[in-house]
Amino acid sequence: MKNYTITVNGNVYDVVVEEGAGTGAPAAAPKAAPKAAPKAAPAAPKAAASGAQGSVKIEAGAAGKVFKIEANVGQAVKKGDTVVIVEAMKMEIPVVAPQDGTVASVNVAVGDAVEAGAVLATLN
Repeated sequence: MKNYTITVNGNVYDVVVEEGAGTGAPAAAPKAAPKAAPKAAPAAPKAAASGAQGSVKIEAGAAGKVFKIEANVGQAVKKGDTVVIVEAMKMEIPVVAPQDGTVASVNVAVGDAVEAGAVLATLN
């Protein structure tokens, strides 16, 4: 048996690997137990350029990285207009306005990591 410590995406795992007897049979999958792995902290909202927050929240549907910001503070948007694009697993996911309104704040910047449900922007 050999012990290894492996770090994957910031999570640390202690892994014990058994050496096979060479019988040709597949070896049992190694058991991995996470150590006290640090959790990624959700991105803290940034102050909007106007300093105001709107009453309608536009939230991320999936965890990922902010790829592009399509709307600016003060811009009028219609229901379904793309406000922010989030990249997750090499896919670009548009986050759209849930209703007509004016962008009151943009709480993220390009490159920010966001969790699912994080408030990306607000509307009035």
